[in-house]
Amino acid sequence: MHQHNISTNFTVFESSDELSVIDKELLEKAIAVRETAYAPYSGFKVGASVLMQNSDVFTGTNQENAAYPSGICAERVAIWNAMSSLPDGKIKKIFISARSTKNLVDRPVAPCGSCRQAIAEYETKQLENIEIYFTGEIGNIIKANSIKDLLPWMFDNSML
Repeated sequence: MHQHNISTNFTVFESSDELSVIDKELLEKAIAVRETAYAPYSGFKVGASVLMQNSDVFTGTNQENAAYPSGICAERVAIWNAMSSLPDGKIKKIFISARSTKNLVDRPVAPCGSCRQAIAEYETKQLENIEIYFTGEIGNIIKANSIKDLLPWMFDNSML
C-alpha cells in the first residue's frame, strides 16, 4: 500500500477591484446575465460568461424546469453557446456568479459535477487550460487555473 496526496492551486481575490480590467468586465457580464436566469423553483440564479481565444464573449444562465433533471446550468449554456458559434474556437476563461432570492450567497459557488465534466471535455479537446473564476453574490472570487484543479481525477476521451 502507498499513500499519495493530491493538491490543488487556486487564487483568492477579496474583491473585483483586484481583477484585471478585462476580468472585471467578464465578471460584470456574468453578474448582469445572472439576473435573467429562469429559476422559479429554487430561486438560485447563476450567470456565466465565457471568453474565447479570439476575444468573443458568450454568456449563459441556468434554466430550471418543473421536472428538475430537465434543467441546465449556466456554465454549460454559456460553453455550448460559444462552441455552437465557434466550433473550432478555444475557451480561455469562464466566469461564474450565483445569488439566491431566498438567502445571501456570501461564498464562491463552484461549478457542479456535470459542468466540471463539460469544461473538462473542452479543455481536453483544445489542449489548453481554461481559467475558471467563481463567486457568490458577495465575497471572495476564486480562480482555478485549470479544470484539473477542481477535478483532479477527471474522465476524458483517453479512457474510451
